[in-house]
Amino acid sequence: MKKVKGKILGVIGVLAVFGIYYYAALPAFNIHSMEFWILLIVLLVLAAGIYGKIAKVKPDKIRKSKGMRIFLSLILIVIGIWAVGALLSSPIVNAGKYQKLMAVENGEFSKDIEELSFDQIPLLDKDSAEILGNRKMGSMVDMVSQFEVDELYSQINYQDRPVRVSPLKYADLIKWFTNRKEGIPAYIKIDMATQNTELVKLKEGMKYTTSDHFNRNIYRHLRFAYPTYIFNELSFEVDEEGVPYWICPVRKYNIGLFGGATVERVILCNAITGEMEDYKIEDVPQWIDRAYSADLLISLYDYYGTLRHGFLNSVLGQKDCLETTDGYNYLAVDDDVWVYTGVTSITGDQSNVGFVLMNQRTMETKFYEIEGATETSAMSSAEGQVQNLKYSATFPLLLNLSGEPTYFIALKDDAGLVKKYAMVNVQKYQIVAIGDTVSECEESYTNLMYKNGIKTEAKDTRTVESIKGKITKIAQGVVDGNSHYYLMLEGSNEIFDVSVVDFIDIIRYNVGDEVTVEYKEGEKANTVLSLTGDPK
Repeated sequence: MKKVKGKILGVIGVLAVFGIYYYAALPAFNIHSMEFWILLIVLLVLAAGIYGKIAKVKPDKIRKSKGMRIFLSLILIVIGIWAVGALLSSPIVNAGKYQKLMAVENGEFSKDIEELSFDQIPLLDKDSAEILGNRKMGSMVDMVSQFEVDELYSQINYQDRPVRVSPLKYADLIKWFTNRKEGIPAYIKIDMATQNTELVKLKEGMKYTTSDHFNRNIYRHLRFAYPTYIFNELSFEVDEEGVPYWICPVRKYNIGLFGGATVERVILCNAITGEMEDYKIEDVPQWIDRAYSADLLISLYDYYGTLRHGFLNSVLGQKDCLETTDGYNYLAVDDDVWVYTGVTSITGDQSNVGFVLMNQRTMETKFYEIEGATETSAMSSAEGQVQNLKYSATFPLLLNLSGEPTYFIALKDDAGLVKKYAMVNVQKYQIVAIGDTVSECEESYTNLMYKNGIKTEAKDTRTVESIKGKITKIAQGVVDGNSHYYLMLEGSNEIFDVSVVDFIDIIRYNVGDEVTVEYKEGEKANTVLSLTGDPK
């Protein structure tokens, strides 16, 4: 009877430990999950220990106990399967399969990457966004004692604007206990171009977050609903109506037990209601920007670039081996967010052979063969222009300026605040422009491109025309600090622009005077090239 009771207590003990571990660690019941095999080994070791205690097997008698031999055999079998599975899943024996995980096509820079207006250029990096978010939160007297800003700050496209969004979180366990019924009341939204920071208050609070401690914790909520799914890194996004969602990619292992991870499905979880929708990766809604994390995309491209001629070549000869540079940024193209990073030789050259754009929703990848400076070289060049101020450069954003690949860099002070902007030509990184504003920086950069022959003035193909008539209207204006007179002549609806600098006699003319004007057509007003007449 005691033995039966002991066995029952042993089983209850194992189940209790398993339940506590599962609730805390949330492993997936999936043979492709490393955590599953670790859990299996831990349970077998625990069961063997309980069996040995119940059966009173002494340490020196373990090999003679049939039951203990069975447990030890099972443990060794599981460890063996795990070890062999890890080896057969590695690039060592599957270099060709790893290299083909990502399809890469060659892109055309000036066609694929359109020139952005200055009000669409993300001026901030994540660190600067965090400073603005915390500053905004500090001004909210009614919330700052109860909540903090989460560190997520996902970059997304929201209503055709580059923004970063991050939910609030409970400040501590006590704050969670007192606020859990209403949930998280707001999230932070930062326009990366205008730096406008907004605390978006919700009509109903978010109940499913990373800072909840029990069943409404987003990871636990997902695990209980999908016990076999292996989730990749979660992100926080809002749809076009501003409704908050958790974007939860589901991993797919394409090579052996543990290798070749991509994304197969995406779970959308409404952060307010907890309602979930399961989509295949090819069917996810257009507004979702981040199904593939930047780290996953970069690792896939590194497999593509380094394993072209097998694993041994990637380690020894390294012929034709390319890898991504240290760091990345985001670029908005056609309402999708693309990860940008440079591509360089694996031997560590100080120049890039090109750069790559990777779509975070579809995994579409394009390589652009443009040789030039690495991002770190461009950052050093920008910092060198303001070395007396000791500003630090952010990781560059790649822009198309007049068809020229250009690094756009924000320069920050010790407090992390953006003070100046820099533009560095990718192919000729000695061309560096600095400005207090983006427009000032761009003007300086354009002048440098003209000066260095990268950009030339377009030929004026407009024909010279002539008109004679009496002045019916005359008005004065100032353009770039210079005075201009604008004329209208009898029998014509055209406006004629006369520069006072070039034709000082224009100040003698009045309505009713007859003039002869030679001009070239312009978009808003015709440019006057000569002016003759007899002013009264």
